[in-house]
Amino acid sequence: MTAHIVLDGEDVRLPDNAHSVDYVLSIDQGTTSTRAIIFDHAGTVVATGQLEHDQIFPQAGWVEHDATQIWDNVREVIGLALAKASLTRHNIAAIGITNQRETAVVWNKHTGKPIYNAIVWQDTRTQAIANRLAGEEGVTRFSKTVGLPLATYFSGTKIVWMLENVEGARELANNGDLLFGTTDTWVLWNLTGGVDGGVHVTDVTNASRTLFMDLKTLDWSDEILAEFGVPRSMLPEIKSSSEVYGYAHSSSLLREVPVAGILGDQQAATFGQAAFEAGEAKNTYGTGNFLIVNTGEEIVHSTNGLLTTVAYQLAGEPPRYALEGSIAVTGSLIQWLRDNVGMISSSAEVEDLAATVPNNGGAYFVPAFSGLFAPHWRPDARGALVGLTRFVNKGHIARAALESTAYQTTEVLDAVNADSKVPLTALKVDGGMTANSTLMQFQADMLGVPVVRPVVAETTALGAAYAAGLAVGFWSGLDELRGNWQEDRRWEPSLDRAERDRLYRNWKKAVTKTLNWVDDDVL
Repeated sequence: MTAHIVLDGEDVRLPDNAHSVDYVLSIDQGTTSTRAIIFDHAGTVVATGQLEHDQIFPQAGWVEHDATQIWDNVREVIGLALAKASLTRHNIAAIGITNQRETAVVWNKHTGKPIYNAIVWQDTRTQAIANRLAGEEGVTRFSKTVGLPLATYFSGTKIVWMLENVEGARELANNGDLLFGTTDTWVLWNLTGGVDGGVHVTDVTNASRTLFMDLKTLDWSDEILAEFGVPRSMLPEIKSSSEVYGYAHSSSLLREVPVAGILGDQQAATFGQAAFEAGEAKNTYGTGNFLIVNTGEEIVHSTNGLLTTVAYQLAGEPPRYALEGSIAVTGSLIQWLRDNVGMISSSAEVEDLAATVPNNGGAYFVPAFSGLFAPHWRPDARGALVGLTRFVNKGHIARAALESTAYQTTEVLDAVNADSKVPLTALKVDGGMTANSTLMQFQADMLGVPVVRPVVAETTALGAAYAAGLAVGFWSGLDELRGNWQEDRRWEPSLDRAERDRLYRNWKKAVTKTLNWVDDDVL
């Protein structure tokens, strides 16, 4: 039966599926682009809209995004995805949001305009602020409470920088006129109305990346906020990862559809991989790499350079925690070879270039462009290409760039195995770089365990969709989601152990060449 509606006085024919609420839409606000992805009940991608946003580098170590451009892109990609699928808001049961986690946006709640560009998680300008806050107690000063070291990575120091460096910001903040959010909060606030009643909320996973949230109480720590000098009035309300936060505003193509799921991108990927229980893990290969191991309801504090974070929380249930190994530069190194060096014209070409040589020719590339994250946490490190001889060509450099991702992941997994009670026996992987078979095979070789990729590679967006769908009953529970997961490909380790050990030993030697590069007066 054909459906009709009256629009502006005219009878309009709708597609046959116009009122079949069989889909969930996920907004994936990432570091380099924003996507809207529509999923069906099986967790299959139905349609995607995607737009890149500008990467702004005002000076060395500074990385910014235009938050207004990001919101404009969100609206456009929603329209693109709906148009490609020939769907309307009536078909969408719920909206999920996933996002680049630590990127900080501060805006005026009366005008809806950011007071400064969003400061991106990769940005290192706040090292002096982190050092000042660390004082004599060191970078672990707040770790027992928040699970994180004092580092430029997290959004707390970025807020401080804006309050101290943007003219008039401190006075506006003290008067209660400014709001802060990671990009999930920025998108949610605008999607639900902005200055016209926008919902100012974040979820536990994003809140756990600010340096402000107490892992036990799941609330902002007033003591830490006072130390940072950040008014509590700026901060969003913390809620679970799966509940109805509000509804899309009447000005949206998705008006009246509930926004019902929020997960930071790496937690979303873990959720999309159905790693719901303690001991289950995933590794995402994107702009950076992020290995997350679920520790269940137990808060595990790492002694080996990992972060303690919230994995997810369903409404009315206890939170699930995780250990995370965050690597700043993996996929972005390939972008650097493309955009800054011109060695390749597309990221996909790096695999073909690496395949022109049988090995790295003795070259090692440590991409410490933003310092070294887990497990080292060395902001003084900078990138280094070492082991060069006249024998080395661009094929070797391409291979060294790919291999650096596997080496960094191996370092993180070593830390996970040292911290956890049960070593991993296989690694679930996702993200754009998993399409690179050369890298995945080398990863399996370096880890000595199988590397497994799922059929649905869009696990980050899928995780946010799952969280939203669970909240409105679109999916019945975690068991149904586990049933959706299917293996696509598996890479088994094949490298001789002695050769693996030799390569890894040289990698660790290469890492030492990146340290102590930046002096204190430059940080």
